[in-house]
Amino acid sequence: MSKQGLLIIGVLLVLVAGAAWYLQGGKSESQIENLTTTVKRGPFEIYAIATGELKAKNSVKIRGPQGMRSAGIYQTNITDLVTEGTVVEEGGYVATLDRTELQTKLREAQTQIDLIDTQLEQAKIDTAIELRGLRDEIVNSRFAREERTLEVEQSKYEPQMVIRQAEIELERSDRDFGQLGTKYELTQERAVAKIAEIQAKLKQQTDKLKELSGLSGKFTVTAPAAGMVIYARSWNGKVTAGSQVSTWDPTVAELPDLSEMLSKTYVNEVDISRVQPGQDVRIAVDAFPDKAYQGTVVSVANIGESLKGYDAKVFEVNVALLASDSILRPAMTTSNEILTYTYPEALYIPLEGLFRDSIPFVYKTDPAGSYKQEIVVGDLNDDAAVVALGLQESDEILLTIPEDHESLRLERLTEKDRRDALQKVKELKAKRQAATQSKALAAEKSSEGAENGSVINF
Repeated sequence: MSKQGLLIIGVLLVLVAGAAWYLQGGKSESQIENLTTTVKRGPFEIYAIATGELKAKNSVKIRGPQGMRSAGIYQTNITDLVTEGTVVEEGGYVATLDRTELQTKLREAQTQIDLIDTQLEQAKIDTAIELRGLRDEIVNSRFAREERTLEVEQSKYEPQMVIRQAEIELERSDRDFGQLGTKYELTQERAVAKIAEIQAKLKQQTDKLKELSGLSGKFTVTAPAAGMVIYARSWNGKVTAGSQVSTWDPTVAELPDLSEMLSKTYVNEVDISRVQPGQDVRIAVDAFPDKAYQGTVVSVANIGESLKGYDAKVFEVNVALLASDSILRPAMTTSNEILTYTYPEALYIPLEGLFRDSIPFVYKTDPAGSYKQEIVVGDLNDDAAVVALGLQESDEILLTIPEDHESLRLERLTEKDRRDALQKVKELKAKRQAATQSKALAAEKSSEGAENGSVINF
């Protein structure tokens, strides 16, 4: 390579090094200062954080036809549905359901009616023919009986054997005539019963056709009251055009009462033991990041469930908004900070300043230098940790790991002090749990909430 090329490369390296030095503020890596903070004392709040969505506390369900099951239609599809958020009047159009299966049922019912009509006419004709034949036989039998009567009268001067023979023939004619009369009556009763049975089937099919015809009109779903249409939700997600509506849950949409709103959320099973009815909640709505709402926990599920998008089981928690706002709509995403407990006074440090090896510790600094200080940690929230032992108010700690951390000494706590502090943490957690349960009980009784928290001095 020529001397000129080497010179150019050297100049470029110098420029790169100068730029790097400038970007670092003219300091070497070893000269960059570590971030520090001081230990603070004051109120410390513990939150359970969960996302959720708004829903109306009360709503009117818009349902499909109630007679589908009796008509033998167990599910159908929504072919058309008004846009979610549409404001409708009472009786206004909401949706149209697929009538394909209903039309099939109507055709089948009409076919059955035509078939039964034919059977009825045939039965009437057969009955008329059969009864006419029997009437002819009865007439003939009556004539035969009269003939036998004459023969008996004419044979009275004949030998006894001839007389007896004539009497037997007369008795046979009487018996045949009586049997034909009985047969005629039974045949007539049978015909009446058969025709009545066919007529009953005809009425049943006629009523079914009438029911199906009336049901057809109900496949155009209208609003039972005035309000804003919100899509219903099933186990399979949101009910929209194309979704199935079953006879077990024929809900097509809802008309929510927007004056009272709930935030329906799910809390991880790890945190659910700290959540109780009556606790205060700060609610943020993603659609309006500049607004915040106050709420209170109104219900906590006793049974957990596995939901899509959650790694662990979660429990449904409903939070009531304490004030209404006309801009809020159901299904809006919310962020919920459930205040599970408040320490009116506690020592705490940022989570960035808490480190763990086999023990929890901080990098404490003073005029003599930095060192590792073992601490006992109490409760945590998303930003900070309570310090039960090992630090004092205004102590300075590092938020970053110093370069020489491997060579720093470790100040250990005595075994007795550590044990006593851990016991105190345990007792305070039990006291906190008792206070939470007391507040939940007070909320259930609709009385004033119990005082949340007690003064804690570490």
